[in-house]
Amino acid sequence: MTRGQVVDRLADLGDLYAENSGGGPWEWNQGRGLFLHRLAVDLRRPGFALLIAEAATMTGCAYGFPVCDEGPRWRGLDGCFSPALCRLAASGRLFAVSAIVVRPWVSTRYPRREWNLARRLQRRLLTDHDAALGVTLVARGDVQTLRALRSWGWRSPSPGTCMTARYAPCRVLVLDR
Repeated sequence: MTRGQVVDRLADLGDLYAENSGGGPWEWNQGRGLFLHRLAVDLRRPGFALLIAEAATMTGCAYGFPVCDEGPRWRGLDGCFSPALCRLAASGRLFAVSAIVVRPWVSTRYPRREWNLARRLQRRLLTDHDAALGVTLVARGDVQTLRALRSWGWRSPSPGTCMTARYAPCRVLVLDR
C-alpha cells in the first residue's frame, strides 16, 4: 500500500488491531491508540511497507521498513548490532517487521504451515524488499507474542549476531527469508 492508502485506511487498521489484541474495551481503545501512533511514526521511515489481507473485511496486516546502517534506527535495536547485522543493514538486506496483526486463531491453528496468514505476510514483506533477514522486537514479558512469532519461524539470533543486553526491555528475534 502507498502511504496515502495507509492514511486512508488508518481507522480500519486501528479497528483490526483493537479487535484482535484481546482485553476489554478500555484496553482496546488504549492499545488502538498506541498501535496507530507507532504506525504513524513508522509510516514516515524510508522504505516503509504495509501489506493487508482482506476477504469481505480486513483480516490481517504486517508492516515494516528497511534497517539502514546510518540514520534513524528502530528504538530498541540501537547498540545491539554485531558486525554481521551492520553489513546486512549497509547492503539494504535487513528489514524490520514492526507489526503482524492477525486473528487470534492464526496463532494457534497450523502456525507452522507455509500457508498460514502470518507466515505469508511476513515472508512477502521480506521477499518484496529483497531482505536476507527480518528483525523484530518483543517485550520481554510478552510471552503470548513471543510464542506466536516463534511458531511462525522467528528465532533468537545466533550467538555473536546480536548484542542485546540480557536485561533489556525487549528481545530481538530474526527471521530468515
